[in-house]
Amino acid sequence: MAPVIWGLDLGELQWGKFSSKYMFGNRDYHLRRTKLAVYQCALIFCVISESLGTAALSDYISIQRHVQTYFRAPTGPYPDLYFHNNDYVAAGSYNIWAGVFVAFIFGAAFFFDLIWPERYENKSVRVAWKVTGVLAVMFHLASAILLTIVTITHRSYCSGVDAATCESFVATSKKAKEAPMVYGKNGRAVAAVVFVWLGWLSVLASCILLFAGIKNTEYGLGPKSAHAEGRERAHWRANHDPNAEQDPEMAMSKKSRSSSSAPGHDTPTPAPVHAARDGTADSPYTAQATEIPTDQYTGV
Repeated sequence: MAPVIWGLDLGELQWGKFSSKYMFGNRDYHLRRTKLAVYQCALIFCVISESLGTAALSDYISIQRHVQTYFRAPTGPYPDLYFHNNDYVAAGSYNIWAGVFVAFIFGAAFFFDLIWPERYENKSVRVAWKVTGVLAVMFHLASAILLTIVTITHRSYCSGVDAATCESFVATSKKAKEAPMVYGKNGRAVAAVVFVWLGWLSVLASCILLFAGIKNTEYGLGPKSAHAEGRERAHWRANHDPNAEQDPEMAMSKKSRSSSSAPGHDTPTPAPVHAARDGTADSPYTAQATEIPTDQYTGV
């Protein structure tokens, strides 16, 4: 028998549940197909934005190392030279962190809804889901705004030398063509902005569906759809701790079995009711008098 950890039956972990037929062909659970699709969109768009932003960020860091290694003292003639791109490094790094947070929250929601759609969650767990869902929306919105402003309005530059000299230094780097000094002219950086907004819209929709699913489990028809079999029992299981309470049907059957088998609770079998000649009924617990025929010899 598979172990149960935190109320989750590990026997439900089956590779077949990751098939598209099970994920999107199963109509038994309320909003589950929609949630799984939207959660995946949020994860995919955020990962794409992270990857594109990381590629652009890596190029700008390579250019910075190249310029400051070969043209700044003591190896170069410019002691005060510094290549500035910290604004994009900060925006790209925060975008990575926000994407990881989204993947942690809604990746977990995707996994639990797929494997244990009828799981029990107490009030504190449901509040935690709601709080982290809202935080994911806020964190990723901040990342989208920051990355958009930096990409559209900012650029990298050098201090300690004039602009023409800085551009000539940058041109000697292998990453110069892939990472223009103006962030808005970097195709990867612009694509990262596009996907970060698609990711945020998906995260917002995921949070709304998360709230709707919890509300339906608590106050609606439960985790299963209205047409699904066993909806009432699934609703009860999703709102009651299995370690503290029992399924009401199982509890009633267990109670009836225990009461019938308890000593001193045998049901007495009533004696048959005898009808008298005058039409009256004798008591079931009163012996009936034996009538002697008049024509029978009774002795001297």
